[in-house]
Amino acid sequence: MRWRAVVLGLLLARLGLQALLALLPALARGLGLHPRLPCPGHSHNPGHGHSHGHSPVPPRWGPARRDEYERRYSRAFPPQLRARLRDAARGMFAFGYDSYMEHAFPRDELDPLHCRGRGPDRRDPSNLNINDVLGNYSLTLIDALDTLAVMGNASEFQKAVKLVIDTVSFDKDSTVQVFEATIRVLGSLLSAHIIITDSKQPFGDMTIKDYDNELLHLAHDLAVRLLPAFENTKTGIPYPRVNLKKGVPPDSHNETCTAGAGSLLVEFGILSRLLGDSTFEWVARRAVKALWSLRSNNTGLLGNVVNIQTGHWVGKQSGLGAGSDSFYEYLLKSYILFGEKEDLEMFNDAYRNIQNHLRRGREACNEGEGDPPLYVNVNMYTGQLMNTWIDSLQAFFPGLQVLIGDVEDAICLHAFYYAIWKRYGALPERYNWQLQAPDVPFYPLRPELVESTYLLYQATKNPFYLHVGMDILQSLEKYTKAKCGYATLHHVVEKTQEDRMESFFLSETCKYLYLLFDEENPVHKSGHKFMFTTEGHVVSVDERFRTSLWDDILPGEEEGAHKAKPNELKAANFSSNCNRVPDERRYLLPLKSNYMRQIDQMVGLI
Repeated sequence: MRWRAVVLGLLLARLGLQALLALLPALARGLGLHPRLPCPGHSHNPGHGHSHGHSPVPPRWGPARRDEYERRYSRAFPPQLRARLRDAARGMFAFGYDSYMEHAFPRDELDPLHCRGRGPDRRDPSNLNINDVLGNYSLTLIDALDTLAVMGNASEFQKAVKLVIDTVSFDKDSTVQVFEATIRVLGSLLSAHIIITDSKQPFGDMTIKDYDNELLHLAHDLAVRLLPAFENTKTGIPYPRVNLKKGVPPDSHNETCTAGAGSLLVEFGILSRLLGDSTFEWVARRAVKALWSLRSNNTGLLGNVVNIQTGHWVGKQSGLGAGSDSFYEYLLKSYILFGEKEDLEMFNDAYRNIQNHLRRGREACNEGEGDPPLYVNVNMYTGQLMNTWIDSLQAFFPGLQVLIGDVEDAICLHAFYYAIWKRYGALPERYNWQLQAPDVPFYPLRPELVESTYLLYQATKNPFYLHVGMDILQSLEKYTKAKCGYATLHHVVEKTQEDRMESFFLSETCKYLYLLFDEENPVHKSGHKFMFTTEGHVVSVDERFRTSLWDDILPGEEEGAHKAKPNELKAANFSSNCNRVPDERRYLLPLKSNYMRQIDQMVGLI
């Protein structure tokens, strides 16, 4: 019988030891003892792994748990993969650019399916989708100039500049949209001129032998041809279109969109300050102030379409997408570039009103309960919801939020657009978030999501955004590559292609993808400070742009008006959100897995 007693004693001892081990975590907490954290200064959050080459450290009690989001996005992103993707982005640009030069130049755009060029639609002047953009002035070549420099291709940049100087003229019987000609053509000419004449040559030797400011002269000529749009308007808001040879067409409409009329200040301001002629900045700034004066007294919001003679809002929708987007962008970027404090004051006021009336969802991006943050379209006078769709242009807004330090909110909004991209392999032009389906299903190779991805990576250095960029690049290669370039997706569900490669694919989409993967690029490493225009053209944040070279007073200014110093943006516009992203978030998902899953469910992805 003694052996039975021994066995029973051993069994009871084993059970007791197991019970003690089970109680140890609770006892440790009660005694103020804690297991060692995986990494000093990092919060221990089971389910979150680490990247940047570090192996996940399992918690002391039990195995590590990683869901599908951590498994996909929190793995290391090796330098070799990053270099391959950088080269792939360069190759994407080269294929599109070389195809344009071979099959389309000197026409404005490339038709990538039929390998031919495209210019204005002379047979149908009402075809504004084409004629607003294409002016018979080798648009794609001009728009791509600074991308060649950013990618370090000095020989092709110099060759392209000489082609523009020798072949491009704006003395054309072409009626174009003032906004499109300004951001695509005027902006690129100014950017390339600044690159050529920069004494430090950060992108390598981009100088042109015997260069005599020809690009600046071309920019001046174009801007003079756009000036008639600002004449004979009772509000100072410009006509939307102008004929480059004849001025404003006699049958021109009196209605224009807020973004189109109010997003000219960066390019016109640079031109004025390079020339020492206030005319161009004066008319652009007058238009901005005229629009600003028409905002609602109740909400502080602006509509999206206005009558330039009466100041009456024809379109009362207030949102962040088409018709409004770059107006807000240029309030901030004008301040960054020129240091005019009133631009920052207008932007801050506009941003507060956007937060108060357009933002829906929970207060914080990464904590709390409720729907994910989303910016909707509302009535400018009441703030009431007008519809349940958003458009792809709104995907620029997270990037703008990065520039003002609201990184937390940017992370959430970016995740929403990325979820739509994951579902379709592209962004539909308009997406109905209530129906979880596209309202307008085409995708014309737009850059806005890539732009925000790039800026969020620069702000957080979180490898999650490299994975996002890889997804976008692979989708573009899979669905949009054509025989002679990259094609618009006619339908994001069916993946049918349309025979058009817009010039912004080379000036923006490829450029932002390349910069995302090129950590050593002079944009990041040269010591220069750069800003991108709304068309993605790179301009240096230069002290000379903060000095007015004329004595006359711009509209609304008074003598002695405050000029902000170059480093004043942070002080004047400091947001506590700048400090809300802890260091450890560089190694974890920027958005917690449960919130990512919630957004994926919201767009019908899962």
